[in-house]
Amino acid sequence: MTIRRRRALACGVALTVAAGALTGAATGASASAGAGEGRSETALTWYDVTAKTVGAAGLPQVTASRTWAIGWISAGRALRSGKGRNFQDAALASAVHDALRPLVPAQVGELDAALARTLDGIPDGRAKKAGVRAGQEAAQRTLDERAGDGLTKEEISNDGYEPPAPAPGVWRKTPPLDRPAVQPNAGRAKPFLLGTPDRFRPGPSPALDSPRYRRDLAEVRAYGRDTSTVRSPEQTGTAKFWSSSSISLYGAALRAVLLQGHYPPTRAAGLVAAFHAVTADAQIAVYDAKYVHLRWRPITAVQADDPGWKPLITTPQHPEYPGGHSTYAGAAERVLTRLTGSGPDRPIRLVGNGEVRTYSSWRDMTRDNVDGRVWSGIHFRFSDEIGAGLGARVAGWDLPQTWRLFR
Repeated sequence: MTIRRRRALACGVALTVAAGALTGAATGASASAGAGEGRSETALTWYDVTAKTVGAAGLPQVTASRTWAIGWISAGRALRSGKGRNFQDAALASAVHDALRPLVPAQVGELDAALARTLDGIPDGRAKKAGVRAGQEAAQRTLDERAGDGLTKEEISNDGYEPPAPAPGVWRKTPPLDRPAVQPNAGRAKPFLLGTPDRFRPGPSPALDSPRYRRDLAEVRAYGRDTSTVRSPEQTGTAKFWSSSSISLYGAALRAVLLQGHYPPTRAAGLVAAFHAVTADAQIAVYDAKYVHLRWRPITAVQADDPGWKPLITTPQHPEYPGGHSTYAGAAERVLTRLTGSGPDRPIRLVGNGEVRTYSSWRDMTRDNVDGRVWSGIHFRFSDEIGAGLGARVAGWDLPQTWRLFR
């Protein structure tokens, strides 16, 4: 384990889901599992099970984040109630399984088979039985707490919302899809730790006659056009890479962190649960702001005097400001930096939409995210920069309170 990572874990991390769960590094303890801890392989196995289950469900991203958070908060809670490898492996697997089962009913068969494989590898006995029971109880309690939180696919969906009458600067449906606004209710959901969705709601975007707006409009007009002659091939690749969902790209990065660190279940559960709870809160916050400010997208602004202009990437069907991808990135960067250091122990290779990028720094991921959304033609730079700041502020508020997730 690097000095950078030891320092990160020593600097006030509030994610102690069990005694020493995320504080072992502060005293020089190894990240690998000891005799009293579950196996790091079990945590990785159930990380992959969660990713496959959530991915197969085709959930909106904020609902997917909620699903991840519920599963791994359940695991963190279950792991608090006992020690020993057999107990912890059974507790983690049972908690994640029982949390995901009602949330993604179409994957029940796959989940049941995965649980059977894990439990078959654990010797029978009191520890195994106690772990299964702890997982079941923790999952049910977490599911009960989050029931009616406003984050299911049905709850966040458009229930008749229509934008205001067209006016300069005001969001409207965008071509070529021209579909109704998506997820207009997400900003009214119950956060995990943030308290109120509008806690860090940013002020209005730059006025249409301001130098900042004119500068950013000129940039996205030139660099975001589908046939741009000023955007380089590398910039085009970055734009395509970051058109992948944030949860898929950062999910792969988070898995690399767990793999490199050989995290035992207690620490893995704390990190995964915190990451998804905080990024869920960031998404709630950005949807709150989007549907309050209702700013138009670059395609609407540019086509006002250049009807033939098209962006490189199809514009999402929700308001412009702040940028959602960058808000997620700002929160993810803050969580990962606080809990793992400024970057992974070794560079991580990520693939998005056929494009490959390698990162050694969480900050570089945020930078490319902001740039890529501008070069895609779907965001003004000010939207992405303010979004990244919003995500960081949400994470800054949430992180000292993450102990509350595991009560």
